[in-house]
Amino acid sequence: MDGIPPIALDAMGGDHAPGAIVAGAVAAVRDHGVPIVLVGAPRAISEALAEHDAVGEIPIVRAEEALAMDEGALASLRRPRSSIAVACHLVRRGDASAVVSAGSTAGVVATGKLRLRAQQGVLRPAITVPLPTRPHPTVLLDAGATADVKPEILVQFAHLGAAYAETALGIERPRVGLLTIGGEAEKGNKLTKRAHELLAAVPALNFTGNIEGHDLLNGVVDVIVTDGFTGNIALKTMEGAVRYAFTELRETLESGHVSRLAATLQRGRLRELRKRLDPEVYGGAVLLGLNGTVVIAHGASTAKGVAAACALALTLARQGTVTRVGERIAAGHKSLRRR
Repeated sequence: MDGIPPIALDAMGGDHAPGAIVAGAVAAVRDHGVPIVLVGAPRAISEALAEHDAVGEIPIVRAEEALAMDEGALASLRRPRSSIAVACHLVRRGDASAVVSAGSTAGVVATGKLRLRAQQGVLRPAITVPLPTRPHPTVLLDAGATADVKPEILVQFAHLGAAYAETALGIERPRVGLLTIGGEAEKGNKLTKRAHELLAAVPALNFTGNIEGHDLLNGVVDVIVTDGFTGNIALKTMEGAVRYAFTELRETLESGHVSRLAATLQRGRLRELRKRLDPEVYGGAVLLGLNGTVVIAHGASTAKGVAAACALALTLARQGTVTRVGERIAAGHKSLRRR
């Protein structure tokens, strides 16, 4: 532990809460040295901690309510004392360094915007997701926080993504691409055409032009910019395609003696590939543009995914990602005002 405030973990958010969330917290503390405070119903959390012989090992902060997984953005107003709201309040007070939740994405985004507020100059926050490309992940944003955007917002998303790629992934001068229907500058709708013009005119951004859907996993850029509607569809399409491909591959490899022998010989490489494509390894999505670090884990996260999300949140807090994002947005805001 290095004295950094703990990660506020929403123990009540997620399909398997609080059991999987608490199990992930225990793993994060014991295996990764992540300081954590669990936020939610003390009795339920304590019972889950007892299953791991960890009662008293991780502090608990009481929260009277919890957002259901099927609740949307308005729940943030209806439930001001929810576990995610209390977790955000801890960050705002400086008692926690980041928030982690596997709860309703819409609820987490709305509560984060309400409790932590947008950074100065940020028009809309963006959900940032790492794609499993080589030699390092590619950053995709927005993955669902803001469905309807203006061209200026896409430029801000580019700054958010570039700042994240620099701090979290260590990429110097990350390459930025705009997701649309063709590589040429004139391809796309009014939104992407105007966004292309604005992005190309920002010296601080290493904008390389348009990319298409088949480029998402090619690693041709480091940051992929799009609106939340398109980004969410693209992300879920990729996730479904990967699951389908693995199912087909497994059935093929188990279909005969020769195939099973080949699978045995290639077991190490297959295990490496599966790990690289496993979304839980990356810890989840990051909500950028707020006055605080917010990591959104997958709703179906297991203990492994929750632990990875907590480790990611700690890394981002240590690296000062929020400060770096603020600096990029301030610089980008000035350049847009000059146009």
